[in-house]
Amino acid sequence: MADKTALLSLLGICRKANKLSCGHDAAVEAIRSGRAEICLMSSDSSQRLRDEMEREISMSKSKPLLCVTDSTMDEIGHAIRLRSAVITVNDSGFAKSVSKLIQNERREENEC
Repeated sequence: MADKTALLSLLGICRKANKLSCGHDAAVEAIRSGRAEICLMSSDSSQRLRDEMEREISMSKSKPLLCVTDSTMDEIGHAIRLRSAVITVNDSGFAKSVSKLIQNERREENEC
């Protein structure tokens, strides 16, 4: 749970630093332009949206990491002040930190 809170806080910092692309169109543009380092999907995003993002990533040259988080659209929206099912992190440093927090969160779930 601590990592989920830390992840949401980090996403808020990314937003303030203007290193996020929020929403479908902005995320697709970031993926196509090669700016996206990691693509995050909310836990309640639709399968159609997940499939579409996978397809966009498979066609991109940069191949950003795609992760489905344990956070809902509402939780992400509260953290970044914009309700969205898909966001991309467009900075390598932030993306590494986000990836590490997601891995830690998944590791804790498997221990329970």
